[in-house]
Amino acid sequence: MQYEGNILKMKTELFQPVNYILPIGDEKVEMNALIGKKIRMRFDGRINCISCGKQTKTSFGQGFCYSCLQTAPEASESVMRPELSKAHLGIARDMEWAEKHDLIGHIVYLAVSSEVKVGVTRNHQVPTRWIDQGASFAIKLAKTPNRHIAGIIEVFLKDHFTDKTNWRAMLKNEILSDFNLLQEKEKVLELLPGELRKYTETDDSITEIVYPVEKYPAAINSIGFDKMPDIEGILNGIKGQYLILDDDKVLNIRKHNGYYIQLSF
Repeated sequence: MQYEGNILKMKTELFQPVNYILPIGDEKVEMNALIGKKIRMRFDGRINCISCGKQTKTSFGQGFCYSCLQTAPEASESVMRPELSKAHLGIARDMEWAEKHDLIGHIVYLAVSSEVKVGVTRNHQVPTRWIDQGASFAIKLAKTPNRHIAGIIEVFLKDHFTDKTNWRAMLKNEILSDFNLLQEKEKVLELLPGELRKYTETDDSITEIVYPVEKYPAAINSIGFDKMPDIEGILNGIKGQYLILDDDKVLNIRKHNGYYIQLSF
């Protein structure tokens, strides 16, 4: 079987385990069905910007051409740093886009992989964001009316928690143990000043996420299409946005948004 086209980050569905679907061209490939099988992915050198669609020699910011990196609203600095959002002040690269993405409910959360991290996501991106990061457990901390306030809460909590995922430990399935996520939430909320504590999320449910992995890598050999345009191997599993292949190879699909790939199996 063979598919070809520009790829985008994998779509996910929260089942036990997570179900992964790879958009490639006009097709959607059920990736869970390929676990345990040999796959081959060949990059022919074409990259198309995921914003404007134009061909680009180099991909910036996980899928943009340089021009769109500088101008596209979905590539603005507030995407990575929510506290920099100024949409609530009427300032944005594109206010129509900001009204749909920044001026909506946001969730501040704690997620667990190799350690506890704090993060921010749009309310409709739960649990997608947690899955993309490879979290094993997650709980909502606060719900805010816009991205800026959620970012302010996250910045306040960075003194106590990391906001980065240790992706190597995550891929080796080194999961933090001996913790109580609900107790962590209660401690965190006590750290917040009153004007931020009022955004506390009352939903205390803990989401557990299981990934479709037959074998985790003992070490990490990160590979990519720029240096290795022809990649093949046994698909041992999927976690976050990574394909885990034999010989400890891991491939970050999201990093290659817009790459034109031939997938065969």
